[in-house]
Amino acid sequence: MIPVAEPLRIALDAAAKVKQSPLIMLNSEGHPWGAKGHGFRSSWRKASIKAGVQGVVQFTDLRGTAVTRLAIASCTIPEIASITGHTHAEVSRILEAHYLHQDPAIALAAINKLETAFVRVAAA
Repeated sequence: MIPVAEPLRIALDAAAKVKQSPLIMLNSEGHPWGAKGHGFRSSWRKASIKAGVQGVVQFTDLRGTAVTRLAIASCTIPEIASITGHTHAEVSRILEAHYLHQDPAIALAAINKLETAFVRVAAA
């Protein structure tokens, strides 16, 4: 079983009550996408355009975003890997190469930790 956040669990439970299929993502006809994923790519592209996404964004980018958000939430690399299915090295590469250096939330979290530690030391 893969753990999920509460809002997703509620949505999945509700979907399971409506349909009997264990499949989550289906095409517009209610069937799984083709083995090579061509139908999915087309649906992803249409949804991206409809959502106003610009630039080259792939479905797999969502995993990288999840890695970043989990890191911002102070998850460890092993915790992140257990959720996303990446290896520890892949998580590290994603964080180092693509995301962490671009995220001001991580810098802010680091400064907050520094300030908290400094206040404890000064109070001692």
